[in-house]
Amino acid sequence: MLELGLFYIAATVSLISTVLAVTRYNAAHALIYLIISLLASAIIFYLVGAPFAAVLEIVIYAGAIMVLFLFVVMMLDVDFAELKAEMAKYMPLALLIGVILLMQFGLAFGNWQVAEG
Repeated sequence: MLELGLFYIAATVSLISTVLAVTRYNAAHALIYLIISLLASAIIFYLVGAPFAAVLEIVIYAGAIMVLFLFVVMMLDVDFAELKAEMAKYMPLALLIGVILLMQFGLAFGNWQVAEG
């Protein structure tokens, strides 16, 4: 019962921190939330019986790669206002491509049928 509760807590922390990582404007904060998400994933790996994968998740991803990303983001002084202004001129093309992709997904999944068996 304790393992099931710990699993649900780790899964909830992983989901919430991943959503926070995607929605943050500050890149350093997003990386910290991503590290928290990876640590919660490591707990889930351990609980499902894969302790080696859990250790690899912590050492390689959360310990090395994400910390390296965090140092790079903190060392670069990125001007996000300039990046947003540059992105605004490409927004109509991006919206057109997004609408075309959504239409293609609609066509693909609209004709999809589940086989009986």
